[in-house]
Amino acid sequence: QVQLVESGGGLVQAGGSLRLSCAASGRTFSRFAVGWFRQAPGKEREFVATISWSGNSIYYADSVKGRFTISRDNAKNTVYLQMNSLKPEDTAVYYCASDTTRTYHSGGPYYTSGAVYDYWGQGTQVTVSS
Repeated sequence: QVQLVESGGGLVQAGGSLRLSCAASGRTFSRFAVGWFRQAPGKEREFVATISWSGNSIYYADSVKGRFTISRDNAKNTVYLQMNSLKPEDTAVYYCASDTTRTYHSGGPYYTSGAVYDYWGQGTQVTVSS
């Protein structure tokens, strides 16, 4: 079983930066792919970024490409989302999720779907003011 805890959200002005962290319990976290998703009020949850267990396979939503960077430190059981050049439309609750059903998966566009993931964090609020 894996527990995921997001942190790092907050209020920031447009153009600013935040770094989200997704800290996981469990020694096997390093074997799993992790994704970041977000949900704005009144909108569907949407994919943001995903990273394979090794960090060698990374995908981003077009809306964040070039501004957000996903990374992981398996020694610390943590995945990060560095968010730069933030826009008001980035305002949402951000969730990290892990697919614990497949170990050492090579990643790929398969992981852009939320249905793939079986463990989710509680979310962290990101608010970008204009």
